[in-house]
Amino acid sequence: MTLDGNAGPVEILRRVTLQVKRGESVGLTGPSGSGKSSLLMLMGGLEQATGGAITALGQDLSAMSEDALARFRRGNMGIVFQSFHLVPTMSAVENVALPMEIAGVSDAFERARAELDAVGLGHRMGHYPAEMSGGEQQRVALARAVAPRPAILLADEPTGNLDETTGAAIMDLLFGLQDRHGATLVLVTHARELAQRCDRVIRLRDGQLDLAATSVEATA
Repeated sequence: MTLDGNAGPVEILRRVTLQVKRGESVGLTGPSGSGKSSLLMLMGGLEQATGGAITALGQDLSAMSEDALARFRRGNMGIVFQSFHLVPTMSAVENVALPMEIAGVSDAFERARAELDAVGLGHRMGHYPAEMSGGEQQRVALARAVAPRPAILLADEPTGNLDETTGAAIMDLLFGLQDRHGATLVLVTHARELAQRCDRVIRLRDGQLDLAATSVEATA
């Protein structure tokens, strides 16, 4: 993967071959700037690779148009970022239901209420983001990600803006939701203890798989 910068093209990821099994949880680790978030963005079709291919659920994401990628994500992926990305003028239940309403899900609000209950926010459904703590907002973001029952969950430092105690609670929820829905989980984290909760840990260094520090089917 290459991005154009002021000093010319910058190669971010090089010769990365990675396979993630259905239902598996994978922790992506590595120092800052190693390419973790870039790899996750490629997996989610949020960035386009300049070479190779990205395949998810048998579909070649690198061959899709932006509209097709948006539809694929909406139907198959739940994505949780460090920032919550909630709509400030919508209540918690409206934020969770919105993507499903756009997708034409008939029971969008029923599912939204069920997932908010599952993350312990049944009593906060009518509250707006500004009326909730950071931990509560991240729980709303988690509920929004899993409510459509995606096959794939992608999480990029989901506890980065939270204190240690709240972050630990959020991770318990994330792994619990992943297990309950049987989704594939790819988690970007700097925290070794969080990565080790996954089935596999993959370490990146300088845009490549650190084969000395990870066990993964890969080619370099």
